[in-house]
Amino acid sequence: MRRVLPALAVAGCVAAMVSGCSGRVTAGSVHARHRGPPVSYYLSLGDSLSQGVQPDSSGASVPTRHGYADQLYAVLHRRHRGLRLVKLGCSGETTATMIDGGICSYPAGSQLVAAVRFLRTQRRRVSLITIDIGANDPDACITLPSAARLATCVATSVPRTAANLAKILARFRQADPNARIIAMSYYLPALAQWRNGLAGQVLARLSELAAVGYDTLLTDVYKAFGVRVAAVFSAFRTADFADQLTLPGLGRLPRNVTAICQWTWECAAPPRGPNEHPNRAGYAVIARAFLRAYAR
Repeated sequence: MRRVLPALAVAGCVAAMVSGCSGRVTAGSVHARHRGPPVSYYLSLGDSLSQGVQPDSSGASVPTRHGYADQLYAVLHRRHRGLRLVKLGCSGETTATMIDGGICSYPAGSQLVAAVRFLRTQRRRVSLITIDIGANDPDACITLPSAARLATCVATSVPRTAANLAKILARFRQADPNARIIAMSYYLPALAQWRNGLAGQVLARLSELAAVGYDTLLTDVYKAFGVRVAAVFSAFRTADFADQLTLPGLGRLPRNVTAICQWTWECAAPPRGPNEHPNRAGYAVIARAFLRAYAR
């Protein structure tokens, strides 16, 4: 998801991966040691969620080591000691910029090309790819919408996103037809608008309807390419306006709004909030959704 950040310092990491230089890449290194279990790779792709972005004490959104990829990797690494985590995600990335570049700097030109090169150079050694992409397409009109933009978003942006996503997945399948790829459906930060009176509640309900359609469309594209889907939309109880819970300081709220307030920074006081990124507990919820999809 989108926040204004300096370009990630990924150039050296990607150069190391595609040129064969040794060096540390996020949680692991590209080259295996001479001793120990066989090395395999978990490749994390996408937008800021794949980098574990959260707001710091000043409110700036920064990458952390507590994102869903980090937490999922920690679980998988206990089972597979040779597993290495490689993060190529880019904050603010859209499906279009993932294909063409333009936000983060990659020696290969774009995140997609960098990922494809890695898959080809490490073929049969990439045991897992996770991806989250589409929340910023464009300007987060589904995940952080306004009532005025929803109709235009659904009519123009959503079909374009689906077409771009199909291009991305086709490139992955060309590079490695048998790669295990898991994508995610999205939670809906706009549900926090429920707290802003009648107008906010109307926007929250309209956003949920649009998000259901968006989730269905993305899921259909993923399934067409044999990609499993981590059910984050369901894990965050996104469609559940019926159940009511009480949160200290916020009062009684629908279950889906409660989840956004508990698991993201959307309802936090300034300077950390409002911020659509998950907190550590929210990233754990996402990681568990990926783990369930991994185990299927």
